Amino acid sequence: MPFESLFLRLDRIAGGRQAGYAVDDAELRHPKTRRAFVWILWLLVVELVIGLGAVIVALVLAAGGEAVPFAVWMRTVIVLGMTATLFYFAWRASLGWRWAYLRLRLFAQIFPVITLVMAAIPGLYPLWMVTEQILFSLIMIGIADFLTSDHMRAVFAAPDPEG
Repeated sequence: MPFESLFLRLDRIAGGRQAGYAVDDAELRHPKTRRAFVWILWLLVVELVIGLGAVIVALVLAAGGEAVPFAVWMRTVIVLGMTATLFYFAWRASLGWRWAYLRLRLFAQIFPVITLVMAAIPGLYPLWMVTEQILFSLIMIGIADFLTSDHMRAVFAAPDPEG
C-alpha cells in the first residue's frame, strides 16, 4: 500500500506505545470478527448519513431564513469529524491494530454518554437536533456492544508480557 508509511506514522501518534502491536491474523479472519467489523462499518455509515442529514437540515433551515444556533453548527461539524476518526479507527482495528480497537471501543462507550447529556440540556438544541443526538447515541451503543463482546475482547486482548 503506497500510503502505509503515512498511516503507520498516524498510528504512532494515535496509538502511542501500543501502536506497533497487531493481533494474530487468524483471529482477524474468524467469522465472528469479520461479521463484527462488517456491522461496525455499516453502523458507522449510518452515523455518517445521520451527520450529513443534520448538516442538510441546518442548511435548509438557514436558507429558509430561520436562525440556526451556533451550537447546532458546532455539533454538526464535530459529529462529522468524529465519525471520520471512528472510520479510521475501525479500519485500522480491522487490520489487527490493537490500539485502534481500544480507541474505537473507548469512544463508542464515551460518546453516547456525552451526547445524551448534551441533548438533556434544556434549550441548547432544537428538538430535531435532540432527536438526532439520541439516534446517534443508540447507534454508538450498538457499535460498543459489538466491540465489548467476549469474542472481540479475546481477539484484542493485551499481549502476554512474557511472550
